[in-house]
Amino acid sequence: MFSKIAGIGAYLPPKVLTNADLEKIVDTSDEWITKRTGIKERRIAEGEVTSDLAVKAIERALEVANLEKEQLDLVIVATITPDYFTMPSTATVVIDKLGIVTPAFDISAACSGFIYALSIANSYIKGGIYKNIAVVGAEVLSKIVNWKDRRTCVLFGDGAGAVILQPTQNREEAILDVEIDADGKYKDYLITPGRGVKYGCETDRIYLEMKGNETFKVAVKTLSKSVKDILARHNLEGKDIDFFVPHQANYRIIDAVGRAVGLSPEQIVVTVDKYGNTSSASIPTALYDIYQQGKLKKGDLVLLDAFGGGFTWGSALLHWGI
Repeated sequence: MFSKIAGIGAYLPPKVLTNADLEKIVDTSDEWITKRTGIKERRIAEGEVTSDLAVKAIERALEVANLEKEQLDLVIVATITPDYFTMPSTATVVIDKLGIVTPAFDISAACSGFIYALSIANSYIKGGIYKNIAVVGAEVLSKIVNWKDRRTCVLFGDGAGAVILQPTQNREEAILDVEIDADGKYKDYLITPGRGVKYGCETDRIYLEMKGNETFKVAVKTLSKSVKDILARHNLEGKDIDFFVPHQANYRIIDAVGRAVGLSPEQIVVTVDKYGNTSSASIPTALYDIYQQGKLKKGDLVLLDAFGGGFTWGSALLHWGI
């Protein structure tokens, strides 16, 4: 028994915040942002919270899967920007807005959240526990961005992407492998201080903080090794992959990992230029992007790769199932 992606959907808020817009807010420029990150614009949620974005992404994924919402056995939401600080989970808010009663929970693994959630859902399907699982990465990062910090506010955007996982016995449409890992010694490189025990304080706003150069170096090294390892386990090389869909954090990271693995530009999916870094939403929204364009074909070999605060990271190898 395998699991497969049977449906996919995404939702990006309509408001577009360009680099030119940011020039009016902080001391930056389109040239500076583009050269260092590859980002030209990002989406910003107005009057919407994370659960709103997640619901819209799941509804689109259900349409693609030709599935009714009542048939969902489980909903997993990957997010670092939940609707509520501790409880209820954003996943329970999501199922309430969908109008269904089913098991639901959140996971927090920063930008690796979608891969972590995918690994959980994949195990449930392979174990015969559930048959229809919605996995969604959803973020409203604009609410934890410090709009006075020009180093970080230019990087992030809001969005949500979802997939529906179902069982299959056909390896040619299945998820072949998912691996996840973490190393806590880098925990202070990418943080949102303010309500943790270490800081012993509470504020109305908590802001994301990042050691950019240090994070970049670890990300490239770690991601390159992760994708090489998962390919080696299946006796594959970069040239065997149809699409490489990495976490969309920074174009320089994407390019460096692609070159390290021996991938051509045609194999690499890039959406960071128009959406920015949407954390756990970046991989499923990028997948939906090329699905909508008609580029993805059933059976295509796809490699996913993510890296996030913690540090956490993970990779997935799959045949496209739709």
